[in-house]
Amino acid sequence: MLDSAHETHPSGERRDRRPGAETREPAIARRHTDTPPPIDADEPWMRALHADSGYLLYRLGLRSGQLFNTFLQESGLRLRHYAVLRCLATCEGALQRELSARLGYDPSAIVGLVDDLEKLGFAERRPAPDDRRSRIVVLTEGGRAFLRDTDQAGRRVTDELLTPLAPAERETLHKLLVRVAGNGLA
Repeated sequence: MLDSAHETHPSGERRDRRPGAETREPAIARRHTDTPPPIDADEPWMRALHADSGYLLYRLGLRSGQLFNTFLQESGLRLRHYAVLRCLATCEGALQRELSARLGYDPSAIVGLVDDLEKLGFAERRPAPDDRRSRIVVLTEGGRAFLRDTDQAGRRVTDELLTPLAPAERETLHKLLVRVAGNGLA
């Protein structure tokens, strides 16, 4: 039975036609540019949060994501797309469930991300060499070119994020993050 509050668009997309219902943009077209207000470390309630390394890592992750998403905005990609491309650049192809496990993304999110990358010509699904019923995701030459073109810009984003640190401190931070990430995150 069909829901009378929804209609099917010619593209096959199901849309909510109730008054005031939002129409959902495709994932590749969404832009998020909200920037949280700066942290005022002198506020008493903030001192406890700043004493919590987990919270600081969370805030740093948010800021890093914002900077990378701003940098990627022109291409129509988000950081999650970029992570899939980087992962694919290290292998000859991967099953979607492998991408999900490697990146820690929900399997349903991987499907949408790969769909978006296919539309841009950056990745494609091919039959798996060892099981024709399975499909692997591979990086295309267009995806490789995109990564080459964005390498320097990606380094600039990291430099902006780590501006307060001296080169030796950046190296130490990186080594520590790799060690922490290797403890169940990688």
